[in-house]
Amino acid sequence: MDASVNSSRLATSLTGEIASRAATLTAFKASLSGARPSPEFDPPLAALWWAAKGGWNEAHMIVQNETSAEAAWVHAYLHRVEGDLGNAGYWYRRAAKAVATGPCEAEWEGIAAILLERPTA
Repeated sequence: MDASVNSSRLATSLTGEIASRAATLTAFKASLSGARPSPEFDPPLAALWWAAKGGWNEAHMIVQNETSAEAAWVHAYLHRVEGDLGNAGYWYRRAAKAVATGPCEAEWEGIAAILLERPTA
């Protein structure tokens, strides 16, 4: 098989993967029209869901006692949204993530996309 065929197959595979991720993020965003997050969402995703709905307290209550790096990342995001950058920095370190500097909306979308890519149990 020549390199152009392999390259084409790789591009098709990557395009499909990107489209699938976009569809997953789109579905997650569409779920925001509901009254509560899906029970299928793990704590970090449920917290992001509440954060997008303006439920900072609900989101914070979910992640504050979670121990995963993903929960720490969402926790950092929440404190950044709140404006408590010192506390956010602590949680970014716990999550082993760089402190975000762009728009909060872009960070929310980036976190959601990465969390949605994780394999399900």
